[in-house]
Amino acid sequence: MSESMAGLKRTHTCGELDASAVGNTVTLMGWVHRRRDHGGVVFIDLRDRYGVTQAVFKPENEELMEKARQLKQEFVVALTGTVEARPDDMINRDLKTGGIEVHVNTLRILNESRTPPFVIEDEAQALEDLRFKYRYLDLRNQVLKENIILRHRAMTAAREHLDSLDFLEIETPLLVKRTPEGARDFMVPSRLNPGKFYALPQSPQLYKQILMVSGFDRYFQLARCMRDEDLRADRQPEHTQIDLEMSFIAEEDVYAVVEGLMKHIWKKAIDVDVEIPFQRMTYAESMARYGTDKPDLRFALEIQEITDIVAASTSDMLKGAAAKGGAFAIGSVEGAALSRKNVDALEEAAKKLGAVGLARGKLAADGTSTGIFRFFDEESQAKLREMFGLDKDGLVLIVAGDRETSLKSLGAVRLKLAEMCKLVPEGKFRFVWITEFPLFEWDPALEAWTPAHHMFSMPLESDMDFLESDPGRVRARLYDLALNGVELGSGSIRNHVRSIQERVMKVIGLDEKEAERRFGFLLEAFGYGAPPHGGIALGMDRIAMVLAGKDNIRDFIAFPKTTSGASLMDDCPSAVDDRDLKDLYIKIDLPRKD
Repeated sequence: MSESMAGLKRTHTCGELDASAVGNTVTLMGWVHRRRDHGGVVFIDLRDRYGVTQAVFKPENEELMEKARQLKQEFVVALTGTVEARPDDMINRDLKTGGIEVHVNTLRILNESRTPPFVIEDEAQALEDLRFKYRYLDLRNQVLKENIILRHRAMTAAREHLDSLDFLEIETPLLVKRTPEGARDFMVPSRLNPGKFYALPQSPQLYKQILMVSGFDRYFQLARCMRDEDLRADRQPEHTQIDLEMSFIAEEDVYAVVEGLMKHIWKKAIDVDVEIPFQRMTYAESMARYGTDKPDLRFALEIQEITDIVAASTSDMLKGAAAKGGAFAIGSVEGAALSRKNVDALEEAAKKLGAVGLARGKLAADGTSTGIFRFFDEESQAKLREMFGLDKDGLVLIVAGDRETSLKSLGAVRLKLAEMCKLVPEGKFRFVWITEFPLFEWDPALEAWTPAHHMFSMPLESDMDFLESDPGRVRARLYDLALNGVELGSGSIRNHVRSIQERVMKVIGLDEKEAERRFGFLLEAFGYGAPPHGGIALGMDRIAMVLAGKDNIRDFIAFPKTTSGASLMDDCPSAVDDRDLKDLYIKIDLPRKD
């Protein structure tokens, strides 16, 4: 059965009534969260997006009681009644509405519900695939609801702050020219132009640069971006970014705007005061100290190079590995309490990033040692104790070999060690700018230079002469914003000079003809007075995730995809009828299944 609202209007939400409303007649609408039949009295908890209110059905009205007993979980109802104070011994002090209840005199069942495939709780316990299939039910749970609301607050705060700084919100196209670089594009066939395709934008990069050429010196957009790439916990095929660009600026201007933006978002969204300015370090320094370009600075455990100390040891294996690039270590007092099984797990983390192994040993405060340190003399052990501040018993972990591999491996060990030893404080936010990234990286599979970030960043003036002679030495005016081990965004001062942009393109193998085919419209725009400009793109989904202290962006997107890029709720992607394909001049040629 279902009834109409028949002129009823909701007077209050299920999250706002308190003792001040006692004696008032109210109308509430929402979902039946649970029903409790106590013989002569029926209680229901009525839920909407704002909260939960307890409603009471008394036996004086038999018809109403009978109707109340028909209610099941997730029925949609409207009820009218009088607000009464709860007895002192029945007050729920965890709820704003916990001091009152509504004594019902009118009930309308607006819609029934089948038994849900999982219980709608504060935080869903069901398997993720089931939750994604019934996402509309999953979104009713309190934690996901709060995540989406938090995201909204952050987005509203971003718009508010950037508007106050004279930025203009300008939309850029979703159907764009394919300019292959970075991740794969999603392709869209054009019916009106047979055999030709649009691409969905991986970012508004080229368009926002053209807006700078157009004279719109402060642009922003909450941009939808699509990338056809393998997914991880912090990646989705479509995401939202706070995209901004400015003209006639340098790095300091970008830092100031973004730091103010983050301060405003954190205050508005979770009432936390962020300290500015943010710490800064170069890419080279970040890799040397933390083994990553997105360091978590909430705890110490800095990496130290110990190549000279290893060279003085009697371990031929360790010395041989160090000779290939160096030896690096981290030390921890807390790590001394870890079991061998725990330390073996740390070694597995190192091996996943290419390390051959993880040398380990304990240095005791009384001067004794275990493990690898039987190969180190007393002077070397003393140096290590001082280096890592081991005034008590401590664990020291060493990786040796190729410098880059060793640092990245030890960076992973650092994070896992901090987690094991509970060194990561909650509710702490440590922002850091990472600067001066390499402009290029060598791809051994392609045997060619490729952009480390993207090719539209201006090289450092001091490195400009190495563009042709030694591309690996060229650093760019690139910067990333990292927070608590998460990359929030990436940006740069852009290359606005056509001749320099063409030099960069040649390094990655784009000759004049190919550069014109792919990026001719941008290069031509540069010929009409492109101002110096720069900007950044900040991941909105990641910002919301970090604000909430979580580690999975899927819980901050209303309708996320699975790790295979599928939407289980609406069975997307799906097959297309042959007739529709014919309109697009497309034939499907799938490989045979043997």
